Amino acid sequence: MSNVQAIHAGWIVPVEPAGAVLERHTLVIEDECIKALTPTADWHATDAVREFDCREHVLVPGFVNAHTHAAMTLFRGLADDLPLMEWLERHIWPTEARVAGRDFVRDGTRLAAAEMLRGGTTCFNDMYFFGDEAAAAAIEAGIRAVIGMIVIGFPSAWASDVDDYFRKGQAIHDRFRQHPLITTAFAPHAPYTVDDAALRRIATLAEELDVPIHMHVHETAFEVETALSQDGVRPLRRLEGLGLLSPRLMAVHMTNIHDDEFELIARSGVNVVHCPESNLKLASGFCPTAKLLAHGINIALGTDGAASNNDLDMLGELRTASLLAKGVAGDPCALPAAQALGMATLGGARALGLDHAIGSLLPGKLADIVAIDLGGLATQPVYDPISQLVYASQRSQVDEVWVGGRHVVQRGHLTTLDEVELKANAIAWQTRIA
Repeated sequence: MSNVQAIHAGWIVPVEPAGAVLERHTLVIEDECIKALTPTADWHATDAVREFDCREHVLVPGFVNAHTHAAMTLFRGLADDLPLMEWLERHIWPTEARVAGRDFVRDGTRLAAAEMLRGGTTCFNDMYFFGDEAAAAAIEAGIRAVIGMIVIGFPSAWASDVDDYFRKGQAIHDRFRQHPLITTAFAPHAPYTVDDAALRRIATLAEELDVPIHMHVHETAFEVETALSQDGVRPLRRLEGLGLLSPRLMAVHMTNIHDDEFELIARSGVNVVHCPESNLKLASGFCPTAKLLAHGINIALGTDGAASNNDLDMLGELRTASLLAKGVAGDPCALPAAQALGMATLGGARALGLDHAIGSLLPGKLADIVAIDLGGLATQPVYDPISQLVYASQRSQVDEVWVGGRHVVQRGHLTTLDEVELKANAIAWQTRIA
């Protein structure tokens, strides 16, 4: 017998078509998929249907956090207010070398998954060590995850050399490739930490395995200047020569783009992952979102890790992305609310190659759904629910979350993880790390 649920909503924002709003509609879930969207007045209940009254809520697709390092929630606030390379080389990498093992990744990813689900994120794209542990934590939480097959040019607790990174990454791909919540992507850290041979190998294997490539690119002006002095070309041009510029590539950050590179990005189909709050906090620069969009380039949104943000709040990221785009472009019309919401949902799904299944609320797609309460004083009156969502809502207003039809957040509380246990684990790790 099928499992049918009906969510009676004040508004449904399906994201496809862009800007559409369905007022006083009911979304019907059958098993793991969306079955129908129908006017609530036309809905006829049966005893077999579980119904949800969300008449003061807006329903949106689950947010897709297209770039994060989930386990680094356990480093939240550890080394703030520092330049990127000092932060990495003097604080993050030494601390990782000391504590980042299997238990760290499992506990940190569980904490991250809890935070993300409570904030309406139903899918995250991860780049961190011990991806098998991150996958197991995501499965336990009931959140969708794209697990990075890490490649980096120095040893870690996860792998001893480049060949070991490839071997262990592909073992993760093979282990989880049939799981409904888990997919994989190659995750070379950055052009300055991965050599040409490894990058060529990634380009070939990504085609063979049919997986995306997830990589920090043009994160800072210093990175680009260093590459020019060492390689004689900017990193994006080097990646072009190595065969990595394609619709498979998710280029994360992209704060430093020359005018002639916009056409290159557009022509090659590269996806850009914008992490506005992390970029601001590390003073890495500004991703020129308005120019990218003008060239027809797909943009996704990511939070980055909680060590450099310091949260995994996609609603906050939405607002920051939209406001920052206006300031950078000098145009109040840049990145309007509906377009920002599209970047956080369907844009992320496209970048991950999952837009056939998630990213919008259409019949036949997986039921990854978020209900956000607009009934409070801070979001009244509601002239435009999309505008209200982007510019006035907080993640504390996320009431209900479904992932593949499974009700994982109910009235603001997790149904899959013990929040008391998660807090105790986080405090224990704080003591150990400090």
